[in-house]
Amino acid sequence: MNEYVEIKVTPRDQQVLNLLIQGCSNKEIAGQLNISPRTVKQHLRTLFLRAGIRDGRKRVKLAIAMFTKEEVSREAFIREEAHS
Repeated sequence: MNEYVEIKVTPRDQQVLNLLIQGCSNKEIAGQLNISPRTVKQHLRTLFLRAGIRDGRKRVKLAIAMFTKEEVSREAFIREEAHS
């Protein structure tokens, strides 16, 4: 049962999510984006709250959903380019 909702994602939120999906820790994300680990934590907390997520397992589902959405968008772009 897919209950994913559209949530507001800022460009910085997207950067944090992309690194999270790649398996980076908060500290690693902070280092790559030149922000504090506390700021990373706040970005993630805000995203999870916007999505109504309070359970750790659902946080993983959100990350997977964001990754899947990105992959689908990339595949659609590639198909569109191939038909041009």
